[in-house]
Amino acid sequence: MSPVVMPGRARPPATVCNLIRNGATDRPIEWPWISCHPPAKIPISSGGIGFSLGARAARRAQGSAESKHVSLSARTLDPADLERLRWATRHLEHPSLAARLTSVVGTPIEIAVNLLPRPVYHQVRGWADAAIYRVMDVAASSLHQGPHAQPDPRNGFYRGLAATTGAIGGFFGIYGLLVELPISTTLMLRSIAEIARTEGEDLSDADTRMACLEVFALGGHSESDDAAEAGYYGIRLALALSVTRAASHLAEHGLAGRGAPVLVEAVQAIAARFGAVVSEKVAAQLVPLVGAAGGAAINLAFMSHYQEMARGHFVVRALERRYGKDLVQAHYEAIRESAGAGRGDAGPRGAGAPA
Repeated sequence: MSPVVMPGRARPPATVCNLIRNGATDRPIEWPWISCHPPAKIPISSGGIGFSLGARAARRAQGSAESKHVSLSARTLDPADLERLRWATRHLEHPSLAARLTSVVGTPIEIAVNLLPRPVYHQVRGWADAAIYRVMDVAASSLHQGPHAQPDPRNGFYRGLAATTGAIGGFFGIYGLLVELPISTTLMLRSIAEIARTEGEDLSDADTRMACLEVFALGGHSESDDAAEAGYYGIRLALALSVTRAASHLAEHGLAGRGAPVLVEAVQAIAARFGAVVSEKVAAQLVPLVGAAGGAAINLAFMSHYQEMARGHFVVRALERRYGKDLVQAHYEAIRESAGAGRGDAGPRGAGAPA
């Protein structure tokens, strides 16, 4: 198409050039020192009416779309981090405590729990509440350490201590549990805190200390749980409000007002799930002929269970800090739903597996 050539000294009126650029004519107009070219026409349908978009605007819109596509496609996890998330997902969604206890006592633990007398069952739940109150005291008063990572949490050390206290509790039967459970729970909290530090958590932060307590709710369930609250993220969502309020209270007031409603609410929410796991432990210890050796093995399984829960929990939190919660949760749920997800392997050493 030949352009319309204007006289050398005729300056194009702005209105004419604007019309040309807006597509009022399909022929370019040239002056000696300036050219006005019509835009490429891109039909856009709006209620049956076709209109044109300037080429520059079209390029801008296309570039924006391409940029958005690139940013979305780039939002993925590094292979090593994805492998850590796979390990965490397997252990958080398929805890192995019941299988470990069954192997110790030789009886399916679900049957042993169902045989617990109701008065004992309710008493055990009360002991679980008291144990969580105790570890909340410890979390608020003596877990204050600076943010630093250590290469290896002392998992074996704490397992040895747990086995010792379990042997003593097993020797005295169910009544020994009243003394042994608070000690074992405090040891577990110390081990959980070391695992948290290994994953880069700051134990001087009240949110981190409440996250340590949150571990006691993992791998258990409360009687009011529905299917949506059964998974890891479901439990975190169910606890989110009470844990956040408790963390804020601890940050501002410490243990002042220990009976504050926000703390009581958090303790009850965590203890409801912790009590279910403690019931399995008690049921295993009540199996005849378990004794001190069985008590040691049961407590060893108890400690190992929560170390795995802690490792998985803080691996997920570390990845959330790096990639954002939404992306990590999307990958987590995809792994969870995958039929090929394995169960119970030891995990990649150095990639989130307990020592």
